[in-house]
Amino acid sequence: MQISLIIPMYNERGIIADTALRLSQYMSEHFDSYEILFSDDGSTDGCGDAVRELALPCVYVTGYPKNQGKGCAIRTAMLEARGDFVLFTDADLAYGTDVIGQIYTFYQRENESKPVQMVTGSRTLHQDGYSGYSVIRKLMSKVYIRVLCVVGGFRLSDSQCGCKGFSRDAARNIFSRCQVNGFAFDFEAILWAECLGYRILEFPVQVVNHRDSKVHIFRDSIRMLLDLRRIRKSVRKQSL
Repeated sequence: MQISLIIPMYNERGIIADTALRLSQYMSEHFDSYEILFSDDGSTDGCGDAVRELALPCVYVTGYPKNQGKGCAIRTAMLEARGDFVLFTDADLAYGTDVIGQIYTFYQRENESKPVQMVTGSRTLHQDGYSGYSVIRKLMSKVYIRVLCVVGGFRLSDSQCGCKGFSRDAARNIFSRCQVNGFAFDFEAILWAECLGYRILEFPVQVVNHRDSKVHIFRDSIRMLLDLRRIRKSVRKQSL
């Protein structure tokens, strides 16, 4: 299978049918072989049923009954995905639909000269990557990345971009090791990719669809920092 597209969702009934229809049309027009996996993070609003009722070809719903966090939703679908390239993006299509084909084309081109295991979107590398962000949200994102650089030894330009792709083997090797359910799961995946010696490339992306973030600035920032410490310890322990 050419590509698996993963969409994590939690109580997204208000937008999820439109997202599913848009993605189904885009994927059928641009890929010969694909699947779209909506990973339900214990939603209580029936958004999983909303997707199922559309009965779209190559569109599936996976997940679990109790809310665990975005990291768990991504991990669950990553381990079920069958595509040769596995990519996730947000349910609100924050980066649009064209970015799917752009990242896949970039991956294919770069993979011809030297194997690529991970492609991560970067708002920092795009000149308009943060356009439309509120001042506080932009500041929060940049401060968190800076903290990762200082505390976690992070070397990429944007850990929290909600658009990342993996080769099939890399997806399984990375996410079978991941444990974080919260928003710090991105950093954990990157850390494991580095630990496994994988080639990681960044691709400039721009946010084109804005809505209020589900991240609570103080609560989730503290939780992310606690997760950061636990992630580093866990990766070091498991890699010995």
